[in-house]
Formats: sequence, C-alpha cells, structure tokens
Amino acid sequence: MTGHPTTVEAPEYTTDAFFGLEDRWLQTAPGELTHFHELGEGTPILFLHGSGTGVTAAANWWLNLPELSRLGRCIAIDSIGYGQSVVAPGTAYGIREWVRHAVRVLDALGIEKTWIVGNSLGGWLAFQFAIDFPERLLGIVSMGTGGAKLTGALQGHANPTLTPEGIRRTLELFVVDKSLVTDQLVELRYAAALNDTASDRLADVVAARDRDRHELPLDFDVLANLDVPVLLIHGTQDVVIPVSRTWELLGVIPHADAHIFSQCGHWSQVERADDFNAVLTQYLTSHGLGQAETSPAGG
Repeated sequence: MTGHPTTVEAPEYTTDAFFGLEDRWLQTAPGELTHFHELGEGTPILFLHGSGTGVTAAANWWLNLPELSRLGRCIAIDSIGYGQSVVAPGTAYGIREWVRHAVRVLDALGIEKTWIVGNSLGGWLAFQFAIDFPERLLGIVSMGTGGAKLTGALQGHANPTLTPEGIRRTLELFVVDKSLVTDQLVELRYAAALNDTASDRLADVVAARDRDRHELPLDFDVLANLDVPVLLIHGTQDVVIPVSRTWELLGVIPHADAHIFSQCGHWSQVERADDFNAVLTQYLTSHGLGQAETSPAGG
C-alpha cells in the first residue's frame, strides 16, 4: 500500500479567462491528477512548458493552441510540480520523472505516438523523451532548449524573488519587447507562483532541474542517431539559454532544422506568436499534419 488515496478529486479551479482555455483533468497515477488543456483532433501534439516562476501550460501556450489545433490534437499539460496538477505525497522530480509523467499522460489518453513541442525545460524533456521512449515519438519542435550550462540570467531564473516585481523582472528576461509583460500577466504568474510555494514544491522542482543539468545532460551519442524530424527555434536575444545551444544541437542531430527569430528572446512562442504559429504550421504541415482534416471526403 502506498498510504495515499488512489483516486483524487479535481480541485475547484478555473484557468483565468485571460488565457481563453478550458480546464481538463486526468488521473495519471495513484494519487496523481494531471491538469491539462486540449484542443483539436487528429495527430497528437504534446506541449511541454518551461520552468519559469509561476509557469503553467496556459501561460506558455495560450497564444498558440487555438491556431495549431487546426493541425492536430493539441494537449498541453501542467508537468508534475507545476501549475494545478496534483501529485501524490513523496513524488520525486527531475528530468526523467517529468518525462515519465508525460508518458503516463499519453497512456491514460490512449496515445501511442506523439509530436512534442517543448519550450526551454520542455524542449530538454522532449529530447530526453526521444532518448528514453523513441518508439513513442513522431517528431520534436524545441524552443530555447533547456539543459544548457548555467548563465548569469539562468542563475536569476533559478532563484526568483517571489514578489510581483520579482516576477516582472523574471518575465522581462524572456523578451526583448518588455511591453509584453503586462500588469495582468504579472499578476497571474504571481498568483501561480504563490500556489507553487504554498504546496512546498517550488524549491524541490528547481533543485531537481538544476541537479539534472549536471547529473543528466542530454546524451549526444544517442541523439546523433535520432531518426525523427526536429525543428529547433531560438531567439537571437535569448539571455536565458544562449542561441549557441541550438547550434550545438544542430551539429549533433541528423534531421534537425532551425529557425532563428531576430529581435526575440527566450519566449518566442509569445513574443513572436504569429510568426511562430506560421513557422510551426508550415513545418508540421510539411510532415503530414492537418492533411487528413483538410482533404476532400473519399480523396
């Protein structure tokens, strides 16, 4: 016996109307309830968020899911330790644990293979997923791929000041255009960060992430044999994960392409949302997504 309940009731929670996304809940393990958003039909596309303070699936992907759901079944999850996902007592965190959680989500939804779109930590997870579960993967889109060595900006990212102004400073690290960091967005991220702190998990997830930066770097020998399509996206002004990270991966992964945005920081899916959606639409369409939904009946 594990000592904790096998079933969990969904919390009384509604994602703020600012994000325009409906809440869904899924039992993914004993005592574990995954919070997620789902739009569209067809080929699965799993969205994995980054690790910024107060991060949630909604706060990473609200500008992208409505558009990209034209191409496939978009599933954006709150990884364990983040957002509103409920975890069992004693849950361990780390790169492999977050990957296994993603697999549990796929299993619970009856999904055999998926594309993964990941931002920062989510991109790092996408490639670890490729290493650990290659048979479950259709392709990867990764922005500002995490797992790089610590920079000065990453140190601040790892040890945020939990005040509205501290949240604002963290978010402003992500973008060139600081006007994107509105008062409302700061308030929503601050509220989410307080939830993380109240559940005594923020320190645990940050420590696990930074531990694995040293203990579980991506195995480039395995990635050199990765046989799925990969698109790497980076902003030239990314101060959290330098653009050299994408060049490093391009030199290793045999089927990787890259798109580099000018005047763009770490948050390309927000700062360049329209262009980002257009790039992904073209790339995913070229790999067969959306075609079944748009082809004539009987064609």
